[in-house]
Amino acid sequence: MRNWLGPLVLGLLVAVATAYIAIWAIPYGLMNVAIDRLGQGGINRMSYGNLANPARQPVVRPSPDLAYSSCPYDLSAGPIAIDVAPVPGRYTSLSIFDAATDVIFVRNDVEAAGRPFRIVVARDGQAVPAGSETVRTNHDHGIALIRILLKDPTEIGALDAARRQSSCRTVTKLK
Repeated sequence: MRNWLGPLVLGLLVAVATAYIAIWAIPYGLMNVAIDRLGQGGINRMSYGNLANPARQPVVRPSPDLAYSSCPYDLSAGPIAIDVAPVPGRYTSLSIFDAATDVIFVRNDVEAAGRPFRIVVARDGQAVPAGSETVRTNHDHGIALIRILLKDPTEIGALDAARRQSSCRTVTKLK
C-alpha cells in the first residue's frame, strides 16, 4: 500500500493543477474564438450581422428572433466609445463582455428610457473624456454586443438603417 501513496498523491496534484489551468484558460480561449467569429467588420468597429439560421451560427445558441450587432474591442491603443441608438418599439440591449467572458456592463432600452446613450470602455488608468459614463476593465480585449428583438424575422431589412445608428470606435479626443 505504501508504494501506491506517492504515485497517488502525484496523480491527484497533477489532476488538480490540470483542472485549475483548464478553468482559468478556457474562458480566454472561448473569447478569442468569439472575437474571430464576430470580428468580420474589424476590431473597434461595429459589425451588423445577418440573422442566425441553422447554417450560420456565429455564437452558441443564437436566437433567430434577435438582430445582433457586435464590436470586438482592443483597448491597448486607448478606450473605445460605444454609441447605442435603441430601435423604437423593439427591445434593445447592450452587453459588454471582457476577455474572461465576464459580463461587465448591461443596459436595455427600458433602463435607457428609449434614449440613445454612450458608454466608454477603458482599462484602469486610461484617460477618458470628462463626464463620460465609463466602464472599467482589467482586460484589453472583449466584445460589446447589441441585441434587437424582432417581431418577425422579415422585418430585419426595415430595421437595418435604425440599428446601424449604433457604433463603436476608438476614443481619439478627450474633451
